[in-house]
Amino acid sequence: MAKNVLIPSIEQRLRGLIEVSRRNLHEHGFSEVERANPTVTLTREFGCEGYPVAERLQGILEKRCGKPWVVMDRALLDAVTKDNNLSEGILHNLGTKNRFLDDMLSTFSPRWKSDKDYYRLLCRHIVALAVEGNVILVGRGASILTQETGNCYHFRIIAPMSFKVKSVAARCGLSADQAQDMVMQKQHQRDAFLKDFLGREIADPTLYHLVFNNARLSAGRIAEIMADVVMPPQGR
Repeated sequence: MAKNVLIPSIEQRLRGLIEVSRRNLHEHGFSEVERANPTVTLTREFGCEGYPVAERLQGILEKRCGKPWVVMDRALLDAVTKDNNLSEGILHNLGTKNRFLDDMLSTFSPRWKSDKDYYRLLCRHIVALAVEGNVILVGRGASILTQETGNCYHFRIIAPMSFKVKSVAARCGLSADQAQDMVMQKQHQRDAFLKDFLGREIADPTLYHLVFNNARLSAGRIAEIMADVVMPPQGR
């Protein structure tokens, strides 16, 4: 992928991803399947504050552990997956864990080896990054894909329809009716794809350590609670 295709925020976060990968390699090497470094998966209903929560959580966790964290949302995952050099580098870091990864992914949909090759590659990156640690994976089925990795903390953000409609209408300049149609359509598309491909409902509460109501808690407060679960402050 040519560098000028990536917007500056993606460029900056790619550099952060490379630094996290380099640091983890220096500390742990290639051979371990289980990492000491934690990973967070974050899913949200369409219209909730997923990325603002992830950014705040990143800042809190970096301050507590003194190491860089990276936020992997759809844009950054797509950039990595489409960039051959970055893609090969991340998957190479799995080393002897390739069989572990393939065995894990093969337990999902029987369509795994058919018509969704791009998402299959994306899933490989998600699991590889989760095993490395110090990463916040936003969406893309990460909470389902990483249930068995051992170092992951899973969170979900939900909200009443009224909250989501108001948020989407404000951000996209839509009427309330248009925003509600968008929320319903996008949520249905996400849920149907993941159920078809991974065989589980992303809204299943048993996938998560905690589920938050975005209408009752701000993005900052949600991030603080998540951080206390993942990495409690010393002295508690």
